[in-house]
Amino acid sequence: MADMQVTIAGVKLKNPVIAASGTFGFGREYGEFFDISKLGGIAVKGLTLEERQGNPPPRVAETPAGMLNSVGLQNPGVEAFIERELPWLREQGATVIANIAGSTVEDYCRMAWRLSETDVDMIEMNISCPNVKAGGAAFGTDAATAAEVTREVRAHCKKPLMVKLSPNVTDIVSIARAVEAAGADALSVINTLLGMRIDIKTRRPILHQNVGGLSGPAVFPIALRMVWQVANAVQIPVVGLGGIASAADAVEMLLAGAAAVQVGTANFTDPYAMMKILVDLEEYLDENHIASVRELTGGVIPY
Repeated sequence: MADMQVTIAGVKLKNPVIAASGTFGFGREYGEFFDISKLGGIAVKGLTLEERQGNPPPRVAETPAGMLNSVGLQNPGVEAFIERELPWLREQGATVIANIAGSTVEDYCRMAWRLSETDVDMIEMNISCPNVKAGGAAFGTDAATAAEVTREVRAHCKKPLMVKLSPNVTDIVSIARAVEAAGADALSVINTLLGMRIDIKTRRPILHQNVGGLSGPAVFPIALRMVWQVANAVQIPVVGLGGIASAADAVEMLLAGAAAVQVGTANFTDPYAMMKILVDLEEYLDENHIASVRELTGGVIPY
């Protein structure tokens, strides 16, 4: 059997398949279907300082080969996570990646400091959130702003810090480099793309917030391209995500330069999706006489 272990920013994972934030909750529901400790890691539901109820419905819509969501970061808050969810995840033997989201730099810093006092394995910082002190533009859409929040959080974070990049930009490479220079230990690429659907009977947007994040197989080629660009521009590990629904997709993402992958929307259509990807990925490695999954990373052969 091939060696499936990978290391991201000093954190050893059993394998390169990670549950993407916002698609796996805190693992309790999926734990009824399979042993969640078999996953490489779990990026938990995005956390904010205080509890959030999220956006009013409708906040999820089906699209061709994917879905839109404007859930609005509904979560119980960071303290409730530490008190109730983290101990349970530890009991299951899961590798825990705490995803944090904020509306100010101070929010991010306070959460990073608080979570650094716990036994989470890594912190993933979502910089697709609107910066309320800068007119509402997302932290991740400007290289200088992305670098600023990364630099400040790095000073308060004792855990490995992975920054999740937004694809809703003109040049993701410049932002990746800025975040790396500001102290990020790893990058996750990409978050959702901005999309919209309209009900032609009512002429209203299907989502209450009008627009939402597009995910699923439809975004995979865009995500793959961005992972390839970023992986060739930085020295820190890149975790690839966006539309991965099969082991073949995972292999492509690894060949493009990812050291590991996250699986999200596929979990909604099949709760066993990640376990199937793991089994098929191992079979691919064995059939092609590849001793370690790490050999795939960056293995694309350009023309």
